[in-house]
Amino acid sequence: MKLAAIVGTNAEFSYNRILLNFMKRYYASEIEINILEIKDLPLFNESSTETPKVVSEFAKVIQEADGVIISTPEYDHGMTAALKSAIEWLSYSVHPFTGKPVMIVGVSLGRQGTDLAQINIRQVLDAPGVDAFIMPGHQFLLSNAPDAFNENGDLKDTQSVEWMATCVTAFVDYVKTVTHQGGDLVDAIKWDAVYDNLVIGFGGAGATAARFAADNGSKVLLVDAAPLGHEGGNTRYAAQLLNSGENYDQLLAYYKSLYAPKDYDEEMLETYVKGMTQLPEYLEKYLNVKPVSAKNDLHLINYTLPEYPEFEGHETVDFTLVHKGIFDASLWKVLRQQVLDRQEQIDIWLNSPAKHLIQDPDSKMILGAQVERNGELLNIRAVNGVVLTVGGFENNRDMIQNFLGATHLTPLGTLYNQGDGIRMGEEIGAKLWHMSNYEALGILNGMVFTVPDGERGHYINPTYTKLFTGAIFLAGDDGSRYTKEDEQNRHGHVYEQGQWHVVRPNEHPHLVFDDAQWQALKADDKSPYTDWFDQVISGSTIEELAQRIDADPQILSQTVHQFNQFADAGEDFQFGRDKDSLRAFSDQGPYYAVAVNHDVLNTQGGPQRNAKAEVLAANGAVIPHLYSAGELGGINANMYQAGGNLAECLIFGKIAGENAAESKTSSQTELKRALPKFGHNDIAENDDLASIDLGSNQYLGQSNEGIGGQVVVRVTVENARINDVEIVRQHESGDVATEALTQLPKRIVAQNTADVDAVSGASSSSRAIKNAVKDALSKCHS
Repeated sequence: MKLAAIVGTNAEFSYNRILLNFMKRYYASEIEINILEIKDLPLFNESSTETPKVVSEFAKVIQEADGVIISTPEYDHGMTAALKSAIEWLSYSVHPFTGKPVMIVGVSLGRQGTDLAQINIRQVLDAPGVDAFIMPGHQFLLSNAPDAFNENGDLKDTQSVEWMATCVTAFVDYVKTVTHQGGDLVDAIKWDAVYDNLVIGFGGAGATAARFAADNGSKVLLVDAAPLGHEGGNTRYAAQLLNSGENYDQLLAYYKSLYAPKDYDEEMLETYVKGMTQLPEYLEKYLNVKPVSAKNDLHLINYTLPEYPEFEGHETVDFTLVHKGIFDASLWKVLRQQVLDRQEQIDIWLNSPAKHLIQDPDSKMILGAQVERNGELLNIRAVNGVVLTVGGFENNRDMIQNFLGATHLTPLGTLYNQGDGIRMGEEIGAKLWHMSNYEALGILNGMVFTVPDGERGHYINPTYTKLFTGAIFLAGDDGSRYTKEDEQNRHGHVYEQGQWHVVRPNEHPHLVFDDAQWQALKADDKSPYTDWFDQVISGSTIEELAQRIDADPQILSQTVHQFNQFADAGEDFQFGRDKDSLRAFSDQGPYYAVAVNHDVLNTQGGPQRNAKAEVLAANGAVIPHLYSAGELGGINANMYQAGGNLAECLIFGKIAGENAAESKTSSQTELKRALPKFGHNDIAENDDLASIDLGSNQYLGQSNEGIGGQVVVRVTVENARINDVEIVRQHESGDVATEALTQLPKRIVAQNTADVDAVSGASSSSRAIKNAVKDALSKCHS
């Protein structure tokens, strides 16, 4: 086999050149690799009447090769300008890439690798006029280049060499298939498992899509990147509210106002709104629960007022719930159980992220995906279609900076939404939409007290008015105020210059307050928020405090002075904060500040879908056999109404599951379940209690009421007393449930009863622990 290998930079010294030369030596006896240098090509000039001879010769080498390897560095999240110029020459008057199999590899100086540059190259090679066939998956990303090679230019790390060999072997097979040396692509790929459908992402949308695909006869593999007990995506952490409404015309008018002035897919919006009006019936018919109306059953009129009462149609807005409670994962647990009830039809793999979609280069049909499982990259065939339900990119710092214009945001939901669906969508040429839209939540237009990177923020309810009542305000990076502190919750959106938008995030904002305010905050023994007390910074003067929080002393002093003028005048002339919430700062220090950060509830962007939940290509055509649901490529284009995303999970999850299950092949394909060593159902296999040892006077109890699912306890009872309570299995959220997990067993033993007070802020976990103990005690008494 003959391959052309392009060095993706014009630099005199390049580790990518070293890599290609190593590959040439390594495969000298098997593959002929001809290395091409772009440094000799002129800068692309569209006005040139003739193709330069050097470009023609370059193109000829590519045309005569069976395939092409491009090795790229990463500059500013993309390919080099020199490589882009070369590709422009090779798609202008000559087109050597057309139908040519291409493999992309890359070497970088840092730790991150060249992932974004490779995605950039994939997009360009897929463009009209280039039309290359890019090998799906098998990314070779070599980082820390200076330490990767020895003095002879050979790769030092054995694992890197093995992975390179795996990628090249896959490319050789791919070249044979594309150039019709090995038959059909489906037959050429070694499939580790074959299912009717593959659903990627086990949150509310994924659970819904999987169950409806199963109900329509499909054998489904449901995979998720999160480990056991952390599945659920943002659905697990949400308020469990489903936006609904009785009047279709009013609700449609309301949502059109929410999307204005952005364009929207009319058919998709109408499908969405119709689905919301039918949610009460949906819950009864498909989830077997009696729906609760926040407006009619709970009479929470103030709470259920629409976020935008200014808009036409707001009168019909309501919330539908599965029971009379919020922020307790109740809806998620119902959806999760629907999947577990279909174990014969649905296999579940956790801690198993999907890495790449597998696409036929000719038809653009999605054949399946590569899934990482137990350290192995497996090819999973999805005969009738793949459903993407992997959520957004709240935990992907690069995407946050590129798409949202923020340096960093603190996630309130799952830590496993890393933008995988966007990355996989870009690789196969999907059209992206709504990438700049996201939602915040909580006090101060979506703020939380700072937490270390990689941790969830703790939601602060806007009803905690002490953080915006008194001598206290929110200071931006320079020390000036930049938002109305007591703004009504609209998921972070504020009104400015005729438009609603999320507050522009600052890098290091702080709450600033005086000593009287600080003493009042500390004296509030009923405050649910005290964890931040040890983060408070003080200064004897405003200027000293400004220096300690990296603000401009002059600006912060002016801000305090202006705030005091507003308080004395009884009117906030800058932002319109309630006059009764204003109190002038004391003339005497000390003064205080605490760091806060902008939060993100969820992002809305991703591959665009239509009313049938089909994913669209960049040219607007449907990508065959690919569907999506949920927050990935969500319908919300601008403003957001609470409960809208969960409603979208149920409505489009059902549509995606049903359409993906529809048979799309005339020949009967034999399903091949994954090998036993990979497991079939991580949740069911973990729920088996037979492996837990019991001593004398010990009893097992369990409850499925935890946010993370099953909670199992081992209770020791002697002489009618509870001597010990051990929690032997649980998957609760550590940032919320830690106190309940450690303190409740002690309380139960001390009081000799399971009827103890729940831990504040961890009601679901507390209830699960207490009911598990009661279950164990019932066996003791039986």
